[in-house]
Amino acid sequence: MSRARTRLAIAAAAVALFAGTLPAAGAHAAPAPAGTAARPLAETIRQIPLQGAVNVRDLGGYRTYTGGQVRQGLVYRSDALGKLTAADITTVSGLGLRKVVDFRIPMEVQYDGADRLPQGLTPTSRPISDLGLYATLVGAITAGDPVKQEQMLGGGRAEAYMRDIYRSFVTNPENRAQFATTLREIADGGQGPLLYHCTSGKDRTGWMSYVLLRALAVPQAYAESDYLASNTYRAAYDARVRAGLKQSGRMQNPDLLIPLQEVRQDYLDAATERLEADYGGFYGYLTTGLGLDLRTLAKLQDKLVR
Repeated sequence: MSRARTRLAIAAAAVALFAGTLPAAGAHAAPAPAGTAARPLAETIRQIPLQGAVNVRDLGGYRTYTGGQVRQGLVYRSDALGKLTAADITTVSGLGLRKVVDFRIPMEVQYDGADRLPQGLTPTSRPISDLGLYATLVGAITAGDPVKQEQMLGGGRAEAYMRDIYRSFVTNPENRAQFATTLREIADGGQGPLLYHCTSGKDRTGWMSYVLLRALAVPQAYAESDYLASNTYRAAYDARVRAGLKQSGRMQNPDLLIPLQEVRQDYLDAATERLEADYGGFYGYLTTGLGLDLRTLAKLQDKLVR
């Protein structure tokens, strides 16, 4: 057997073992790999500092249950790239990206602008439904009516909306197809560095990143921490947005937006609990829900884990 086929066979065995036997998605007691338990998250996450985007990160660096480490410089996650400066574009050019996948729906692109990218790089539109969240936000803000805004977003309604969106990442066949296509492209040995993003880089992008890291046998605790880190990177920007809405008079209580601006463990739990109910576990979601065969999952391991 060739060395490449041997590596692929080992990776396939690792995927079947660890994706099938890791603790259930709702559990939080997963042990970290040997030697990494005390590793600070700040040493793991590699942010790409830009002026026009605040949540751009390299997904590499995480240790896996197999004793490996996710390679850096191959997969990036981001918020929208429509406000990049000339200096930002130079920085992004240095990443050597070969593909940019945009999960935003057309309305988001219309309002926020298309990506500004290095010359020769065109984003691939791969919209994932937000269940009308963006339109709801625009409507609530432009209404300028505090009573209507409270009726739309207050009393736990914003949080319930977010949980429904996360469940749709698992239940909506079109959404699953978009995530699956992106994973197949990442696994493709001929595909160079890839970046995917949505508007804030936290929900659709956060779920995509969580699924990818778990598929690579990164401990659940690390995958969850990567997801929750969006709150750190977005906090200052989101606070400025709320302050601007207050100052402009468009919202009396812009804190109504906080549940929509943040990522929260219970949002992620809504998706993973749905995953458990529908597919019996994470491995079932990967294979049955996303339709990824073992060879594709093994190629992900072989390409991204060293």
